[in-house]
Amino acid sequence: MVLSWTALNVILEGMKKFPPFRALYKLPWVPSAYHYCLAFVGALIYRFPSKKLKVIGITGTKGKTTTLEFLNAGLEMAGSKTALLSSVRIKIDKDSKPNLLGNTQPGRFFAQYFMREAVKKGCEFALLEIGSEGVVCHRHRFIDFDAAAFVNIHPEHIESHGSFEKYREAKLKFFRYVRRSPKKHKKFFVNQDDKNADLFIQAAGREEVVLTVKTEVPLRMSGEFNRENAGLAEAVLRSFGVADGIITRALKEFNGVPGRMEYVQKEPFAVVVDYAHTPDSLEAVYKSLQLQSGKLVCVLGSAGGGRDKWKRPKMGNIAAQYCATVILTDEDTFDEDPAQILEEIEMGIPAEQGQKLEIILDRRQAIQRAVALAEGGDTVIITGKGSEPYLRVAGGRKIPWSDVGVAKEILGYTSPKL
Repeated sequence: MVLSWTALNVILEGMKKFPPFRALYKLPWVPSAYHYCLAFVGALIYRFPSKKLKVIGITGTKGKTTTLEFLNAGLEMAGSKTALLSSVRIKIDKDSKPNLLGNTQPGRFFAQYFMREAVKKGCEFALLEIGSEGVVCHRHRFIDFDAAAFVNIHPEHIESHGSFEKYREAKLKFFRYVRRSPKKHKKFFVNQDDKNADLFIQAAGREEVVLTVKTEVPLRMSGEFNRENAGLAEAVLRSFGVADGIITRALKEFNGVPGRMEYVQKEPFAVVVDYAHTPDSLEAVYKSLQLQSGKLVCVLGSAGGGRDKWKRPKMGNIAAQYCATVILTDEDTFDEDPAQILEEIEMGIPAEQGQKLEIILDRRQAIQRAVALAEGGDTVIITGKGSEPYLRVAGGRKIPWSDVGVAKEILGYTSPKL
């Protein structure tokens, strides 16, 4: 009888509280060995389920979730049963629920458990997001991949990895790992428009590499970056035998991903929620919306917890370039001083543009203010949280939250809940 994932988690929590284990874990080589062993034991317990699935891994900085959803839409329309594990949701065949585990790639055997459940439900494909920190923790190990795809790469998780080069190296390690997969006819897909494309082509070695371009299919989702995501999915679907007519129909009919360029309303002014939380993704979102509307009223924050502090002034500078009004507000502050986070974002806003800046710590009030300022033809853009269901604050507390839900309440579409 296979232990449930919940039971295994309880066992591991007990181990972490054991004083000798805590002391041992402080040795430099132990964390990596510990996570490697967890990956192997998980695969062993759940009997190496990836051998019975077609496993596709998507890596990159932005667009992984959306690309997976495009893929899932095409495969389902072609009649395949799929399982999908992303930062937004966990789906096995028809059963789908939000990913509340706090990780793009949950640890502690979860991926192996997830794939075993997919096998039980008769799924043909497993679609996985591959994050850099997941690779460092060996969470991709002992999974036999059929395909690996690269969306793009921009600076992120720099404090965690130590440098952009080390962050990029984690992504490249995933490609090299898939190159050694025992699956036959392995396939690699690389967005040729990314300036790091050559490195990922090299990482694939002698295996087949398909270079991808922006789709020509008209999409319901806006943004040039989503055309890149769809183009990547298009190439993967075609390589797995999905007919062009089905691919086109799936991309055309795809309604989007919660919290990714999600429109709460379009008239008389637009209100959009997006997950953008890096300088590159923020600029891409602002640039896309600026082409479609009047002035931008921007609600902006940045995560605390010591995460990528370098990006805060850069995001402030980008907001100053594109937004008529910038409202700085709380995001996930963790144990950092919220005012200090906003002060660091403000440092990037030139003094001569200070008149466009407002600081409102309370996120609900900030959204309310943005809506009040918007006029016909304008766009209110709320970034940073996307579809995440919590605000993470001091002491490890999580406060239920929804940018879309709060915006709907303020606009009068729903009654107050949060």
